[in-house]
Amino acid sequence: MADEKEVMFGSELVSEREGYRSAKEKLVIEGSRGPAVYTRKPRTFVKGLESGTYNLNEVRAKQLATVPRVWTPRLGGEAQFGERGIMDPGQEPYRSQSLHVHFRTVAPGSRNEGHGHQNEAMFYILEGHGWEEHDGKEYPWAKGDTVAVNNDCVHWHCNGSKTDIGHSIVFKAKPMWLFMGLMQQGEIGYKPDDLERRGPRIQWQVGRREEDLGLKKVLKPEDTAWNWTPHGYMRKIAGAGVPLRIKATTAFLQEIPGGSRSGKRWMMGDQAVYFLEGSGYSLHWDVAAEIDDQYYGRVALEPTRWEWNKGDVMWVPQNTVFQHFNSSPDRPARFITAYNTAFEWMGYQEVDQENCPEWDAQKATSGVR
Repeated sequence: MADEKEVMFGSELVSEREGYRSAKEKLVIEGSRGPAVYTRKPRTFVKGLESGTYNLNEVRAKQLATVPRVWTPRLGGEAQFGERGIMDPGQEPYRSQSLHVHFRTVAPGSRNEGHGHQNEAMFYILEGHGWEEHDGKEYPWAKGDTVAVNNDCVHWHCNGSKTDIGHSIVFKAKPMWLFMGLMQQGEIGYKPDDLERRGPRIQWQVGRREEDLGLKKVLKPEDTAWNWTPHGYMRKIAGAGVPLRIKATTAFLQEIPGGSRSGKRWMMGDQAVYFLEGSGYSLHWDVAAEIDDQYYGRVALEPTRWEWNKGDVMWVPQNTVFQHFNSSPDRPARFITAYNTAFEWMGYQEVDQENCPEWDAQKATSGVR
């Protein structure tokens, strides 16, 4: 019943907003405005990689030695409205383009401009309530929800409050889509300029697999469970086994009890971590490759240590052994972690080298070995 009220309210607010719909949107729809232009500098959608040698291990080693792995994204004032970058291919210093990560903040009683892109995007709602408009349909959301913008979707994000902001963090494998040539994106109202050479418009069936149509666009907190795992207390919100219409991002929430730690895990895929509550530190053991009759790993004897607090972001690089620690003796630390699911498609797996203490305690109590 609550969802139904949200949808009704959403329709009323959209109708109200039509009176002062984005001037840029109006011009696009009327055909009197060209596409958006980046006036400060061209946007880097995908970063190139060039080298005078085939061996790239030293390039990687230099990056790992010089790039900070924990930072505090800027957010505040009226400049917070819209998109605020966290990690992307054009960022300096460059970290990764396996995921593009940013904040999306919608002003009270407002929405962003309608647009479409071929890549999907996963939103985790940090503050507020509102709704999505996807291909003409409304999907209500609230704090704690996970929202899917599926591939090839025309959409905008609407704030359902006239007094409070709507704030989310977004994880998307956009650079992967663009690297594969899937770049048909633009503002709502765009049409090819050679319509006289084309037939009547048809449904976009090529991007609408039947088995995906019934998946959720909004995942509620009760839709997936919290579970103890060897790595810790976790709730998966995107990826294999989660009924959310997201394909290329795997994400989960994790909570570490006061004075405790996560498991120690080795992953090939890099990760973006956003700290929601608490403070602590993480240890990273970088893994070098020895290429002989086969691949062998050489793990750093001493880890690097990275302190973090609420509101910080951490990048865990590719091919790293890592472990998270809660500095508070009595308060939990909570964070959201995301990575590109393509690492799993390519054959890589997680390797747990040490369990969290709670997992071992549960096994000892149950008698399981």
